Amino acid sequence: MPKIVKEKSGATKKAKLSPKEKGVSVVKKTHKKTAVSKAVKPVSSQKETSSKIVLSVLSPQGEKAGTISVPVEVFGVSYNAQLVSQAVRVYEMNQREGSAATKTRGMVEGSTRKIYRQKGTGRARHGGIRAPIFVGGGIAFGPVPRTIHKTLSKEMKKKALVCALSLKRENNQLFIVDGIDELPVKTKSYAHMLEQINVSSRTLVIYGKQTSSAARALRNIHAVSVLPFDAFTTHDVMTHTSLVFTKDAILAFIEKGMKV
Repeated sequence: MPKIVKEKSGATKKAKLSPKEKGVSVVKKTHKKTAVSKAVKPVSSQKETSSKIVLSVLSPQGEKAGTISVPVEVFGVSYNAQLVSQAVRVYEMNQREGSAATKTRGMVEGSTRKIYRQKGTGRARHGGIRAPIFVGGGIAFGPVPRTIHKTLSKEMKKKALVCALSLKRENNQLFIVDGIDELPVKTKSYAHMLEQINVSSRTLVIYGKQTSSAARALRNIHAVSVLPFDAFTTHDVMTHTSLVFTKDAILAFIEKGMKV
């Protein structure tokens, strides 16, 4: 029988029954996580491999001799013009010796006497012939020897080089040649090879350990620079129109982990 509770206004209202009085069994809620909730987000045991870029490999005769896969982190990043410009500027600044100097009025040869009297001549007053205003006098505020050295972090150098290489690949100015070590070590044969792969006059050839003998013949060709795979910089890439890698050079370059 439900209990009747009288209110002050005289109206009657049914009292709320507790779950025990209703005869309903009560189950206590626990804060423990079930096994299903733990396995909502599965964790993959293997890491995703980075994507690759497939580049064509040419023979010394200019024909396609195969393909090679290169990491997109090296040859497929977006171009950062500001970073590349900064890397080139730092390189060029560090090539300067900072030895430019001029002589002041105390260093040049000449008399120390007053060249004419102070007053009565109608001319400007002067104290000596070695003043900067006279021919053969000293230089005022000229350059003095100083140390010119700018720094760039290794990470910034690496990113700038990657941007430069990606730009060359995007503009179809990057070539990979295999079998260059089979050619006779003569300038004529290597000049013919560059004509066959159709590169421009301003070319940078990067060789590896197996193709180091080619450097002797290539360096005789006008407007062609030759560098090993571990010695070229962003400045070298950007100051040449075409970039030619030997196959062993590009493999060694990727293998060394882009250490700069």
